[in-house]
Amino acid sequence: MASLNVYSALVVLFLTCGAAMATMENDQIIKENHCETKMGLPCVLEAFTSIFEIGSISNKCCGELVGLGKVCHSALVKRTLENPLFKDLTPATIIAKSIQTWNNCLALIDSPSPSA
Repeated sequence: MASLNVYSALVVLFLTCGAAMATMENDQIIKENHCETKMGLPCVLEAFTSIFEIGSISNKCCGELVGLGKVCHSALVKRTLENPLFKDLTPATIIAKSIQTWNNCLALIDSPSPSA
């Protein structure tokens, strides 16, 4: 599983469907920052579900998401939104959920442990 990279399952799914058409800007950000290699697949799926569907993200995956970095997180969400498979979603709602997930994870990771 460790060899799988960030959003790899999504990218493979979308590309094999011939539906992925991301902007060069997001693709360049993702490539230059090695965004697709910074999270494990289970956490990718949790983050995706938390943002694009209904679900929560574990503390472990919050740590991986914050480790991914905000630039990569934003570029990956925007690239996914550009996919025609998600044309029925409201971008403003997804962006809001993305920001909420990021902020919640950041607060969780930045907060001191109760045992500290």
